[in-house]
Amino acid sequence: MKNFSLICSVLLLFVACKDKPKDETNELAEVKTYTIEQFMGNENASANGFSPDKSKVLITSNRSGVYNMYNVSAEGGDFMPITQSDSASVYGISYFPDDDRILFRMDGNGDEIFKIFVKDSNGIKILTPEKNVRALFQGWAKDGKSFYYNSNERSPQMMDVYEMDIATFKPKLIFKNVDAMDFGGISTDKNYMLLSKSINTNDRDLYLLNLKTNQKTKINENLSKNAAEDFSPDGKSFYYTTDDGSEFSYLMKYNIETGTKEKVLEKDWDIVAFYFTYNGKYQVLFTNEDAKTKMYVTEVSTGKELNFPDIDGQAIESARFSNDETMALLTVGSSQLPTNTYSYNIASGKYHKLTDVLNKEINPDDLVEATVVRFKSFDGLEIPAIYYAPKNASLDKKAPALVWVHGGPGGQSRQNFSSLIQYLANHGYAILAVNNRGSSGYGKTFYQMDDQNHGDKDLKDCIAGKDWLASQEMIDKDKIGIIGGSYGGYMTMAALTYAPDEFKVGVNIFGVTNWIRTLKSIPPWWESFKDALYTEMGDPNTADSVRLKQISPLFHTENVTKPLMVLQGAQDPRVLKIESDEIVEGVKKNGVPVEYVVFEDEGHGFVKKENEIVAYGKILKFLDQYLKGEGQTTLDNGDTESTEVK
Repeated sequence: MKNFSLICSVLLLFVACKDKPKDETNELAEVKTYTIEQFMGNENASANGFSPDKSKVLITSNRSGVYNMYNVSAEGGDFMPITQSDSASVYGISYFPDDDRILFRMDGNGDEIFKIFVKDSNGIKILTPEKNVRALFQGWAKDGKSFYYNSNERSPQMMDVYEMDIATFKPKLIFKNVDAMDFGGISTDKNYMLLSKSINTNDRDLYLLNLKTNQKTKINENLSKNAAEDFSPDGKSFYYTTDDGSEFSYLMKYNIETGTKEKVLEKDWDIVAFYFTYNGKYQVLFTNEDAKTKMYVTEVSTGKELNFPDIDGQAIESARFSNDETMALLTVGSSQLPTNTYSYNIASGKYHKLTDVLNKEINPDDLVEATVVRFKSFDGLEIPAIYYAPKNASLDKKAPALVWVHGGPGGQSRQNFSSLIQYLANHGYAILAVNNRGSSGYGKTFYQMDDQNHGDKDLKDCIAGKDWLASQEMIDKDKIGIIGGSYGGYMTMAALTYAPDEFKVGVNIFGVTNWIRTLKSIPPWWESFKDALYTEMGDPNTADSVRLKQISPLFHTENVTKPLMVLQGAQDPRVLKIESDEIVEGVKKNGVPVEYVVFEDEGHGFVKKENEIVAYGKILKFLDQYLKGEGQTTLDNGDTESTEVK
């Protein structure tokens, strides 16, 4: 919940802070460098499920420059376009359970007001209200004759639950959400619904609602983080995760008839998801282990773990099963290679590659594999981080470096592939993605350490990350900057404002700079998150506003003395464009270099390839001038360089 992505966004070895990462030698590797166009030639493609006859797979891909839907044979081959949007992105949901119709969603160029559509042989039809109503798909009914979705059609603040019959496409309100609760699933017999209520950014109460009697039963007894996972195949129980009495979330089972509970499984890391396949043959469990997803699939009747093949020496991150449970769509990737999808026949063990997303012009040997490192912060607390050491650096050719801060608050930098990080590393920059206190994945005590403490101890963790970088022999300790998006953008501005001598440059990607305005302008459909967020950050409508103003960089821009770059999407509903407008206006009065890049057709995150090419290319140019090179210290006449992309 702290991952309330208001302020969120974007992105194992234990290495003590005194140890050197394994790549730190005096050997200079021969690495070909690539253009931003070549890196953006990488494709983002994900599978949205098999067709009912399993002959083809629905794919969402940005190969055209924006996201569109495609069909591909389950045995691989050419993509066949289904939609051909050249503006707003199209995101596939799934085929219909018994025919080749397709559900998908779109918003307005990043405004996050999603609508649900159907594509059939007659064309495209919108199924949810066209104007100012947000709708989110929540799953198919077991009989395949309807689907569930959330919508704030009745009230802008409340995401009610609807069921839509696919024969008539008429919606039926099945849960009027007057208490700003979050939907957690419906039983196969449609008698029960799971709901949760945020208490703070970690803790959530879990409820079982009897849809026949309207009786609501609270499941947890103590203040803890509780999340609905899945109903059992026989409908007599449901599973949920909780961290009650523990640092990490574990799996519980609740018997609906007796109201009894039992612990099912506990691991040394958070269990983050659990579900049964369509007929209950397999159970699938995911953990977050040191910033890396691990999947465990077990055959329910035998208790045996389903072993998947070793594909390209990479970890299998997830599996999506066909309804008859004979096939699965496997996603395979790493920090060094982008994620591909394979279709897998469980009985035969045969698999077929459906996507090939790495640009053929890029040699994967030129890309960087991340490692997990740990260092001590100012108070002795151990801070985990993901480290990308450039291959073209040595003791004789030291690298400039960047502290990378994730979105959130409460997000986590993970061991996943990032074209931007690889682009910067390929051009000689070391990247340390810091998981400062308040990050998820390392226990609830660590998670709550930044509550009402933002811009202080979390910033000091980032500075300690800079100090760790400076201690590495291959790093130029005088050339270390900071970069981040959303909450990471806030941390960038906090660093330049409250610790102006620590970093040489800052890159703020749609970061919060005025917490009072941001917290007051939370989109109405996030009403269920608002009180929890106010508990963590402070309530801008109370005396908390004094502290919120103190930690808002906008009110302290006179302290900024280092070059700054700001990037912003004009349609962003989470961090409004005025945030970036005003921080740029304030900083440029100091006569320091400021570059401002605005995309008129983007929201909280850039998804169009042409915009990514502009944004990331400009980031590298900015860093080359003001961090790596001998760039000028001020722009002519102290002016701001601005770019607006329409």
